[in-house]
Amino acid sequence: MNRLADVTSPYLLQHVDNPVDWWPWGPEAFAEAERRDVPVLLSVGYSACHWCHVMAHESFEDEETARFLNEHFVSVKVDREERPDIDAVYMEAVQAATGQGGWPMTVFMTPRAEPFYFGTYFPPAPRHGMPSFLQVLEGVVTAWADRRGEVAEVAERITGDLAGRRLAYEGPQPPGEEELGQALLGLTRDFDAQHGGFGDAPKFPPSMALEFLLRHHARTGADGALEMVAATCEGMARGGLYDQLGGGFARYSVDGGWVVPHFEKMLYDNALLCRVYAHLWRSTGSALARRVALETADFLLRELRTEQGGFASALDADSDDGSGRHREGAFYVWTPRQLAEVLGERDGAFAAARFAVTDDGTFEEGASVLQLPAQEDPREDEEADRTEARAEAERLESVRRRLFAARASRPRPERDEKVVAAWNGLAIAALAETGAYFQRPDLVEAARAAADLLLAVHFDDRGRLVRTSRDGVPGTSDGVLEDYADVAEGLLTLYAVTGETAWLEITRTLLDAVLRHFTAEDGSLYDTADDAEQLIRRPQDPADNAAPSGWTAAAQALLSFAAYTGEGRYREAAERALGIVRALAPRAPRFVGWGLAAAEAALDGPREVAVVGDAEDPATGGLHRTALLGTAPGAVVALGAPGAADAAPLLRDRPAPDGRATAYVCRGFVCEAPTSDAEALAEALRAG
Repeated sequence: MNRLADVTSPYLLQHVDNPVDWWPWGPEAFAEAERRDVPVLLSVGYSACHWCHVMAHESFEDEETARFLNEHFVSVKVDREERPDIDAVYMEAVQAATGQGGWPMTVFMTPRAEPFYFGTYFPPAPRHGMPSFLQVLEGVVTAWADRRGEVAEVAERITGDLAGRRLAYEGPQPPGEEELGQALLGLTRDFDAQHGGFGDAPKFPPSMALEFLLRHHARTGADGALEMVAATCEGMARGGLYDQLGGGFARYSVDGGWVVPHFEKMLYDNALLCRVYAHLWRSTGSALARRVALETADFLLRELRTEQGGFASALDADSDDGSGRHREGAFYVWTPRQLAEVLGERDGAFAAARFAVTDDGTFEEGASVLQLPAQEDPREDEEADRTEARAEAERLESVRRRLFAARASRPRPERDEKVVAAWNGLAIAALAETGAYFQRPDLVEAARAAADLLLAVHFDDRGRLVRTSRDGVPGTSDGVLEDYADVAEGLLTLYAVTGETAWLEITRTLLDAVLRHFTAEDGSLYDTADDAEQLIRRPQDPADNAAPSGWTAAAQALLSFAAYTGEGRYREAAERALGIVRALAPRAPRFVGWGLAAAEAALDGPREVAVVGDAEDPATGGLHRTALLGTAPGAVVALGAPGAADAAPLLRDRPAPDGRATAYVCRGFVCEAPTSDAEALAEALRAG
């Protein structure tokens, strides 16, 4: 009997037809293990995980393996994206025991959820020094039967070690000039001057570190910070990490040059990178940054938007290659012959040259991942003859459209339909800003629709967040800190863009919950609420991973909300939370990028910008857009009609003299003279 049929997680539903008798995480599974006196197998993964699929096909769909599991274990499946708290606790144990981690994660536990043996992927037969999965299972069963006392001792020791771990939190001061300077130096040391990015392969898009560098440049004028952002963004956008036909970024590059990606596409990566490129354009006017920001926003709407108006979690790396085989990257890669079949010989050769498609290939079986080298991109060549460059650019766009249309007939990667609150918050922020910057009201409307969905589906009857939903039906997992923080960030950005006060009020509810349920007396933050399910330990991680940590995202949202409302308790909470960044910034800046970005805002602000005027007046719109395009890290923007009854605190007692649209700028509780001149406003919003 498989008990996964009624869950909302698409990852768990992928296993509903396995011969393994899966249980979802819950007290019933552990009670069953206790009743039968058998160990628990915990298997954790996510729907877009390539090796999770491999292990599922090799082992969990295998009748012999399933029979052994069903006889000797209670098998529990967890979607790490739905229950990041469970994943965090047991991944910590895996990393401590093996020195590495990843997914699929395989943990063997007692019926009291105490772990005693760990691993990740296990093959169906011994290879590369790894035992087969069945050998591992047999070994665990033997140990459980013959050495129960030893197993219990190991489990007790590991559980005690995990439960006893405490974060060394010194707080409460946020980083200052010295720590931010050390962070910049650390990133400079790790910077790959040839390809952009930081560190060695595999190379992940460093979205949060790039946000810090953009803010640091805006505040200090440090050219090196901006140069690292520009080089990294260009390297990623011209490489195979970026989908040259449809827009959007893959999860990471397996090499140091951004050539061959791991092809899964995640909502959080694309939301964060859309915003980075929009902010790079805001700072430099880069045509490349503008194009990529808009193409990535369009990718979000085209590929990840759900019928209910939210955004799905991911696209798989694998798809059918046309022969019935599921193969990684099959949807995205090309050979010269395939290009010629779609485009004809002449344009096929043109496309092969432009997109670096060779006979040898850059990927498997002679196929190539499309790239767009700078010297071959006429849209970026300002020195070329303009008539010739225009014709070349038009030809390139024609080729892209035809290849994109042809690719649409290939079997598509599966989509994880799960809507995650935190990641939708990131998407709301990205789409609202990108729509405002580039005057795309459809993007702002998409952000508003996603926020409406969260409000309608992701708040329970206590007014608390639910982490996930699918098809408009809420899941059963409580929201974690990153959900509250990232949704708050999205709603604050939506308020800045639209001036709709309701988003500010909902943000208050979210951040009050952060202060009440997630904050310790010393100002540190927990990933789970004080009334959430109690695991071996209460997870607490301030480091960025694939997305901003809940800790630092909460600090940023608290800072902004304090500037909007003038309520000091929110800023005090933010500054206390940023104390951890002060400790981590000098030695691990790549892993606290969002915290460093928040620290830049704290050092620069608060800056409050209030734009008052008739919403239909173009002058009001001009001042508002100018305010949004300001690069000062600590600035917040409020928009509204003078004297509106529901005006946000920042807009109160702000008249529009003689009926003219007017902007008020205050910094550090000192206000400048109001202005109706957009150039004067822009000057007031330059950092420094």
